[in-house]
Amino acid sequence: MTWIETIIISIVEGLTEFLPVSSTGHMIITQNLLGIPQGDPFVHAFTFIIQFGAILSVVCLYWKRFFQFDNTPAPAGSTTFQKLKHRFYFYWLLLIGVLPAVVVGLAAKKSGLLDWLLDSVEVVAVMLVVGGVFMLYCDKLFNKGSDENKINEKRAFNIGLYQCISVIPGVSRSMATIVGGMTQGLTRKKAAEFSFFLAVPTMAGATLLDLLDLLKEEASWATAHNITMLILGCAVSFIVALLAMKWFVGFLTKYGFKAFGYYRIIVGGIIIVLLLTGHSLAMVD
Repeated sequence: MTWIETIIISIVEGLTEFLPVSSTGHMIITQNLLGIPQGDPFVHAFTFIIQFGAILSVVCLYWKRFFQFDNTPAPAGSTTFQKLKHRFYFYWLLLIGVLPAVVVGLAAKKSGLLDWLLDSVEVVAVMLVVGGVFMLYCDKLFNKGSDENKINEKRAFNIGLYQCISVIPGVSRSMATIVGGMTQGLTRKKAAEFSFFLAVPTMAGATLLDLLDLLKEEASWATAHNITMLILGCAVSFIVALLAMKWFVGFLTKYGFKAFGYYRIIVGGIIIVLLLTGHSLAMVD
C-alpha cells in the first residue's frame, strides 16, 4: 500500500465508522477501486487496526463519560461486587453489551467466515441495498423513544445482540446498534451515543486480535513501511472520525435515517450493476 492509498482508505474509515453506511464495506469498496490486492493478511489487518484511531476519537469527544465514576453511595446492604458495579456501572453496561459480539466475532474469525466476507465486494453491495431499504422505514417503525428511558443491563445486552449482525460487511455496526437502541425505547440521540461507546471495547478487541494474528504470522509484514502506514492510518481516521461524529449526532437527531438509506441503495445498486455487467471496480489494474 502506498501513502496515498493509506490516506484515502483512512479518510473513508474516519468518515464512515460512525455513520450507518458500513465503514468496513466502504473500505473494501475503496480497496477494490484502488486495485489493492484482496486476501493479503496485512490488508485485512489494516482494515481493522486503523479503526483504533476512530475509537480514540470517541474517548476524546466523550472523555467525561469515560473517566467519570458514580461516587454516590451504593444501596444499603450491597455486596462488594454490587458496590463495584454501582461505581463502575458505565463500564459494566459496556461489558454486557460487548459480550455477544465477542462470541459471534471469535466464532466467525475461527471458522474463516470473517476473512471470506472481507474479500467479498458482492456481499457488501447486496447488504448496502438491503440495509438501505430497511433504513427508509426504520424511523417510522422504531422512532418512539423517550428521554426518560435509560440504558440498563437488559437494554445493553439486547443492543449487543443487534451488533452481532454487523459481522457481515455492508450491514454497518453503527446502524445495527442504533436501531437496536431504538427498539429498546431509546431516542435516536441516546441510541447513537451508546453505539459510539460500545464501539470502543468492540473495535479495541478486534484490533488487538488482528495485531496478535499478525504477530503470529511470519515477521515479513513488519516492515518500517507497513508500521508507518498503520500509524498514519490511525492518525488520519482519528481526526476525520472526530469531525464526522460531532456532525452525525446532530443530523440524525434532526433528520433520521432516510438520507443514509437512499445513499446506501444508490452505492450498492451501482456496484451490483457493475458486477453483473462484468465490469471491474478497480480504477487501476
